[in-house]
Order: sequence, then C-alpha cells, then structure tokens
Amino acid sequence: MPYVIFLYALFGYIASLVTLTYLIFWVYGWDFMKYSVDRPVIALEGNPFIIDLVLLLLFGVQHSLMARESFKKRFMKHFSPAMIAATYATASSVCLVLIFLFWQPVEGIVWAFHEGVGYWVLSGLYVFGWVFAFIATFIIDHFALFGLRQGYRELRNIPEPKPVFQVKFFYKYVRHPIQAGTLVGLFSAPVMSYSHLLFAVGMGIYILIGLWFEERSLTALFGESYETYRRTTPMLIPFLRF
Repeated sequence: MPYVIFLYALFGYIASLVTLTYLIFWVYGWDFMKYSVDRPVIALEGNPFIIDLVLLLLFGVQHSLMARESFKKRFMKHFSPAMIAATYATASSVCLVLIFLFWQPVEGIVWAFHEGVGYWVLSGLYVFGWVFAFIATFIIDHFALFGLRQGYRELRNIPEPKPVFQVKFFYKYVRHPIQAGTLVGLFSAPVMSYSHLLFAVGMGIYILIGLWFEERSLTALFGESYETYRRTTPMLIPFLRF
C-alpha cells in the first residue's frame, strides 16, 4: 500500500507541474501556443461569458471545499492522510484541464502593446511574477505543497513532523508571496483581452477569498505567533497594509 500511495502522490505532483506550467504559457498567449486564453480548443455554442464563469466557479468550489478541515476529516476516515494533498493537486489539475479545453474567448481588447516600453515592462512583470511565485513554493516546502513529500514519508514510514511557524526570505515582506506572484503573472500581459481579464479577475477573486479562509486556519494553528505576523507583515504588497 505505501508504494501505491507514493505513486499516487507522484502522479498528483507531475499533473500539477504540467498543468501549472501550461497555464503560465496559456494565459499569456505566446505565438507558438496553438491554444490560449484567446484561442479555444473546443468552440461551444452559447454565451462565452457564462461558460467561462461556470468553469471559474468549478475551479473555485473544488479548491475551497477540498481545502476545508471538514473535508480532510471525512477523507481521512477512508484514506491515508498522506493522500490528502495529492488528491487536492490531482483534482485541481483536472479543473485546469477543463478550463483549457472549454474556455471560450470573449471579444474585445482592454489594452494592447505589441512593442515599446509597455510591451517590455508588462512582459518583464509577467516573467517576474511567475518566477517569484515558483521560488516561494520552495521557501516553504515545494514538494509538500503538492503532496509528494507526504507520499514519500508514507513510503519510508517517516512520521509527519509537527507544523513549525517560520518566516524566511520573501515571507518577511509579504505573508503570501505565492499568491502575490501569481496575481502579478495573471495581470501582466502586453495584450489584455476581455477573455484574459475575465480569467485574471476570476482567479484574483478566488485567491482573495481563499486567503481569507487560509488566514483563519493559520491563526487557529499557530495562535498569537501568526496574529503578530499578520499585524506586522502585509498580505500581498510589500510595505503596504494590504
């Protein structure tokens, strides 16, 4: 059974890496990408705005429900706790694949920079945001974040360590650098179509709602230590209260 759990965790980790990497290129709409946020895989009849909202809602509901402690407790009644993060990662990957397949373009352009300072500044912010978020995953524990570490511990019969509150590197300046980098990456596009804006705003709203719940969970877990951290460190923007 430990081997099965480890392989399951490995599958969830690889699925997450593939879908998240594709997302980074998909949302920018590089010329070499056959499909993107503005170039659909499957053209559907109906209101594209409504279809896209349903896809975003599906992603948000999956993330929100599976992140709750109540779900984790029910899950652990039937499966190993080492499978929780891997299941979350796999389900998230499935939701992203559905978005890639069925996302419908919404006509219209908010802004467009095909060259010059605007193009290079926004492209640079796009790269910076995603690289910043990726590095931030390693500062906490990249492999545990996507469930691989838990699967490995199960395989080697290593007990899960107790959570320890630490503030390192990026986390000294913002409480949630992964989400901060993701937001920068989502909104930094030389060509901002209505499709891209809808996706970025939808994901941005989900991130903010998710952070509200996550803050409550972290406060319950670490108590006064996290409360002090909240009072002294901005959530997303360095040197500001937000």
